[in-house]
Amino acid sequence: MIKKDIIYKGAEAEICVSKYMNYNVVEKRRVHKSYRINYIDDKLISSRTREEAKLMIEARNKGVSVPIIYDVDLISGIITMEYLTGKRIKDILNNLSEKKRQTLCKKIGESIARFHNNDIIHGDITTSNMILLDDKVHFIDFGLGEKNSEIESKGVDLHVLMEALESTHSKYSDCFKYVLEGYKKELKDDANQVIKKIDEIVKRGRYR
Repeated sequence: MIKKDIIYKGAEAEICVSKYMNYNVVEKRRVHKSYRINYIDDKLISSRTREEAKLMIEARNKGVSVPIIYDVDLISGIITMEYLTGKRIKDILNNLSEKKRQTLCKKIGESIARFHNNDIIHGDITTSNMILLDDKVHFIDFGLGEKNSEIESKGVDLHVLMEALESTHSKYSDCFKYVLEGYKKELKDDANQVIKKIDEIVKRGRYR
């Protein structure tokens, strides 16, 4: 039996490091909920596993770096994927030189634009869900993702990142500005419409 080391345990899934055909892999295992009827629970887990895998595959096909998927088990709710040996952006961003931080943030913005060019919403864009490997920004955890063409959804996607940067990397207030520079460069539609939506979302939060 292959040993599986749990490296993260959340409300919806647990992340294990394991082996698959001699590859080091990560398994994302969705957690069954005892309060749900078994049939409904199985259907939800199967559906959410399928949708997450589809989003990852489409994102990769559209030029965004994501882990390679080796296997999808819809019955057990497991996605087996490439184990990325890079570093989380969260852990390194504050320690970079200003020039490297600017370059990295622009890369992040360009990748998000590639998502949005294809109506892919990640749903949880934080620096914890990005890994730098081979000078590429890899995105992980598409569990809250969806296909959606609305400007509102794209604005919310970026707003999540804005708040994450302000919270975790507050010393470097220009990070989100650099992200938007990369985003504007790569987005096929009018990026100003999305940026305007971000401003609206910020104002909503202030006046609640």
